[in-house]
Amino acid sequence: MNSPVPILGVIRHRLLIDGEGVTTLVAFHGCPLRCKYCLNPQSLSDESDFPLYSCEQLYERVKIDELYFLATRGGITFGGGEPCLRSEFISRFRELCGKEWRITVETSLNVPRKHLEVLLPVVDDYIVDIKDMNDAIYQNYTGKSNRQVLENLRWLIEKRKAERIMVRIPLIPQYNTEEDTAHSTDMLKSMGLSNFDVFTYRT
Repeated sequence: MNSPVPILGVIRHRLLIDGEGVTTLVAFHGCPLRCKYCLNPQSLSDESDFPLYSCEQLYERVKIDELYFLATRGGITFGGGEPCLRSEFISRFRELCGKEWRITVETSLNVPRKHLEVLLPVVDDYIVDIKDMNDAIYQNYTGKSNRQVLENLRWLIEKRKAERIMVRIPLIPQYNTEEDTAHSTDMLKSMGLSNFDVFTYRT
């Protein structure tokens, strides 16, 4: 049994928000970034404030919606925080839920490669919050370089996952411009990606 991990929340019956079909969003505590407009700042607070779940406990909680998942090709979307940091947990969860549930991760990809290697055989779809392809803009907004993000993105593409990746490209007030988002989109297209969600942060 994997060690229990802190989970911010489990949100059921999400439709076409976090991937295909009906999904349940599971948000993990913990994130390597310090984004200026963090959407889930509780992921950076004291982890003792949140309940701990083992894989088995989480599976028992979410399996109530299995019929919805199977009927709509939906499943579990792991977010956070940064779900890829819980790669072993997600891998164990796949063993419990089987192959028919769709597993999606909402990720920054700013994690060591070893986590993606664990996830490659078990994750169906990736929603990648790229922030900006310009490293200076990315660092100013997140506090970290995007070098690891781009290396991991290229690695996933090499592993023939391009069609399973949806990239979120935000216009971030005071941090980037429409020209920057257009440049990011063009760069990502040149890498072989074609599925984008371009939007504006509401601050």
